[in-house]
Amino acid sequence: MPYLNFGFSVSAFKYQFLRMAAIAASGLQLASARPCIASSYRVFKAGAANLVADSKAVSWTKLASARNLSQSLEPFRPGFASSSINFKKVMTRAMSVSSENKPASGLPIDLKGKRAFIAGVADDNGYGWAIAKSLAAAGAEILVGTWVPALNIFETSLRRGKFDESRVLPDGSLMEITKVYPLDAVFDKLDDVPEDIKSNKRYAGSKNWTVKEVAESVRQDFGSIDILVHSLANGPEVSKPLLETSRNGYLAALSASSYSYVSLLKHFLPLMNPGGSSLSLTYIASERIIPGYGGGMSSAKAALESDTRVLAFEAGRKNKIRVNTISAGPLRSRAAKAIGFIDTMIEYSIANAPLQKELSADEVGNTAAFLASPLASAITGAVLYVDNGLNAMGVGVDSPIFKDLNIPGDKH
Repeated sequence: MPYLNFGFSVSAFKYQFLRMAAIAASGLQLASARPCIASSYRVFKAGAANLVADSKAVSWTKLASARNLSQSLEPFRPGFASSSINFKKVMTRAMSVSSENKPASGLPIDLKGKRAFIAGVADDNGYGWAIAKSLAAAGAEILVGTWVPALNIFETSLRRGKFDESRVLPDGSLMEITKVYPLDAVFDKLDDVPEDIKSNKRYAGSKNWTVKEVAESVRQDFGSIDILVHSLANGPEVSKPLLETSRNGYLAALSASSYSYVSLLKHFLPLMNPGGSSLSLTYIASERIIPGYGGGMSSAKAALESDTRVLAFEAGRKNKIRVNTISAGPLRSRAAKAIGFIDTMIEYSIANAPLQKELSADEVGNTAAFLASPLASAITGAVLYVDNGLNAMGVGVDSPIFKDLNIPGDKH
């Protein structure tokens, strides 16, 4: 038997070539493949595939699996034709690789085993609800604190399935709320509650609803939490210009909208596992003039953002807790309708923001899930804008002044 220059007999060469082809196919180490072969590697995990070699080429179409591998592999069909070597049909098996015990690909938001307390959920169309859904979708256990006067309606609606459509998670399951706590974050402890509130019929039947009491109830029920969310605000004179706002109205706005966060974190911090995350919701009125957003609410949001930075330092040093706030764009929620011009603000945002679309609550919820996850492990003391980029604008481009600039935009 004559030998080739590189030391193999023709017969041995045929065997080695077929063996190399089989190994290359089963391992997806195709020397002739393009650089994007990694994208085809993932689809191979769908199942086994057959590799058949004949006198012309390897039959790549038989590598198709339940996920249409033949289409994915079409760009990688090599030519194995040879005039000097005759291939006989050889069968080999490219076995699938089980991924059950392997970590998910990419950078998933995984909050399994984490517990979140979201303060300020009273219906299914606000940012608090959206945040709860996103955290639940990532695997977190959900506890909520609901304003006492709204507690009965919220629990009844939840029990009767009125929120079921809104509870649907991306995998088709329904968000489960482990427990709903009555909460009025304006009061730190029972001694702070005035008699007219204690005797108010809207508070009848509820107990342990001050911030300190709720934190203690959560500690007794669950021991600890990992995520704290402040999604509440109130300004009794929000429709008044600042110059017409009373002292009581101004202080009430700061108490309910900013100090309530300080109080929540103060009382829940001992319950929070190190490495946990706390976040709140703010608004661009903290740093820009928004006529109509009055009653001291703009001041309350500015205070909230300043407190976020200080709390990030104190909670970070004390218990390794990250503290951030999301500056969200306008949302057509029930709470926002109290301002009276929310539709106008949404239209303005669509007309002037870099991204011309209406902001969805889910987009804020997903950002909250990111901030609560290990993916944001080095982010604290930040104001993160989720407003389609409106915060970056210095002028309203829908003004007639700019009509001759031919600024691209969608008609809405």
